[in-house]
Amino acid sequence: MYAKQYEVTLPADYDMRIIRKRVADFGHILDDRAGLGLKAYVIRERGVEGSPVNQYAPFYLWADTAAMSEFLVGGGGFQGIIRDFGRPVVHHWTGISSEAGPARNTTPKAASRRVTRLPADSGTAGTGLADLIRREADALHALAQRDGVHTAALAVDPHHWELMRFVLWEDTVPETEDATERYEVLHLSAPHLADLPEGRLW
Repeated sequence: MYAKQYEVTLPADYDMRIIRKRVADFGHILDDRAGLGLKAYVIRERGVEGSPVNQYAPFYLWADTAAMSEFLVGGGGFQGIIRDFGRPVVHHWTGISSEAGPARNTTPKAASRRVTRLPADSGTAGTGLADLIRREADALHALAQRDGVHTAALAVDPHHWELMRFVLWEDTVPETEDATERYEVLHLSAPHLADLPEGRLW
């Protein structure tokens, strides 16, 4: 499993109805994309849920990295973003864990993301990172049992050494959820959701 997200930050006075129409018109195109676990078409609106920006920030979980590469650089779809918004930085993470929640059969309306810097390894045998990841994977499993959770995923960026947790919610992100970003979900394409691994990947 591989996670990917790009963030298109828009002007403060940008009419987000343009993005809503874009997703309404074209979001279905990836509903049957080979190799795609899920794509959540998520946005943040300035002043809503504490967001300081207007942002279009689609999030992907890929079951097949070859399909991800074809989409990103092989002419398989990403060229539309480049044409309309320029080429954004694409964040990507190696998957650690994926969990189905009780609301898996619903259409999620909200999402949360938490990105945290991983501390320097504190284990005397170099095992501090592995111990921390195990604890985070256990916490993800526990979170995924909560009412309203559609899907929860954990992944790591080994370049910046950051841990990313992404959760899709049936209705709203709970106020108590530890999140660095909160999103509205406009559409979910999930052609190979069942092919995503369940639980920790090792």
